[in-house]
Amino acid sequence: MPDSISTTAGRVTHKGVLAIAVPIMLSNVSTPLIGVVDTAVVGQLASPHYIGAVAVGGLIFSFLFWSFGFLRMGTTGLTAQALGAGDAAEIRATLGRALLIAVVAGALLILAQQIIAAAAFGLVQGSSAVETEAKIYYAIRIWSAPAALVNYALLGWFIGLGRAPTALVLQLVLNVTNIALDAFFVLGLDMTADGVALGTVIAELFAAGVGLWLMARELRRIGGQWSLSKITRLDQLRRTLSVNLDIMIRTLCLIFAFSFFTAQGAAQGDVLLAANEVLLHLFALVAYALDGFAFAAETLVGQAVGAQRRDAFDQATRKTTQWAVGTGLAIGVVILTLGGYFIDLMSVSPPVRETARIYLFWAALASVTVAGATQLDGIFIGATRTADMRNMMIVSLAAYLAAWWVLAPVYANHGLWAALIVFVAMRAITLGLRFGALRRDAFAPAGPLRAK
Repeated sequence: MPDSISTTAGRVTHKGVLAIAVPIMLSNVSTPLIGVVDTAVVGQLASPHYIGAVAVGGLIFSFLFWSFGFLRMGTTGLTAQALGAGDAAEIRATLGRALLIAVVAGALLILAQQIIAAAAFGLVQGSSAVETEAKIYYAIRIWSAPAALVNYALLGWFIGLGRAPTALVLQLVLNVTNIALDAFFVLGLDMTADGVALGTVIAELFAAGVGLWLMARELRRIGGQWSLSKITRLDQLRRTLSVNLDIMIRTLCLIFAFSFFTAQGAAQGDVLLAANEVLLHLFALVAYALDGFAFAAETLVGQAVGAQRRDAFDQATRKTTQWAVGTGLAIGVVILTLGGYFIDLMSVSPPVRETARIYLFWAALASVTVAGATQLDGIFIGATRTADMRNMMIVSLAAYLAAWWVLAPVYANHGLWAALIVFVAMRAITLGLRFGALRRDAFAPAGPLRAK
């Protein structure tokens, strides 16, 4: 049985931070690369409406699937707790519950696909050409739902066990397969949005199969047996759902913010929608990369709180934040100087290229600003201060919508981007204001924080 995680809490070094962050960064960066390649592949087609169709279709599934993002974050926390307690049966049961939720939720999404489509396409208004292709994309990709959610659960479980290299392998299998199949179907077989969707479905299924094989190997090492009664205990199922409710609400707010951004871009025409999508992919690459340091904060802060080591907590928050902010600033400079090459890679359309360059500086600013937001997310997850995450996200979303209402009518797409910057900055500011209370409560005499 692996050692308890809590026993590893001690002096935090920069080397230790990077040992956790780098595999996760490599894993995370490969995720938005799917969207980058999808956009680049369909960007080789003559009309910009193909980019818009993949953007709208991808947006719908981002909202659907990341609504269940707690299957990653929640499973990580619960698995780590079971590992710290040395409870092999609970490690296995935690995975079983997460897989059960993933399969049931995925099946329900497939059954409700017509209702979801009607609601989604009613909210996201694009041109008729964009909507036609996006509906084709949606009708194919919805069948990946169970596999996609299973992959979330497996990824969270491996990270909770401290198996970052295994998590990296699983993500690379998914994303490299997806990229290769999308390019093959679109560039090799002359398919359009349907080829991108089909490639994603096959990749999700293949990755789930590989993940289950890796899971079986890990379970043989851990030992123990499956227990259906333990997996299906109502109190434990209720706890699994309860501890993730705040995370789910927070994630829905985050997805809504970016869905709203895409919808507002779509309302301004296909060229502007495509240009915004190119820049959002650039921003996503940065955010996912910086999440590596947030994951390091989750792990190191969680260990410090569990061991009641204030010194380790301070070292973890300080050193992970130094790396995150420094990396964010460096990437922002790179975007300003080399972003034009990225834009040209993503689209062959002259109007899209020209329009994207107009708004490039906003993507650079967003990349710098997001460092603080993602880092504080990691710290608050590690300390299980999920209620604060939920509440501050709601406040930030309200500030975002207010900024859009004021700025967009006057400054059009510049106002839309400025509102997005307000949203990202408010996430960092509001959580920053709650950090003092987190630090105080985490080391109060009553003991470590619990999710609340």
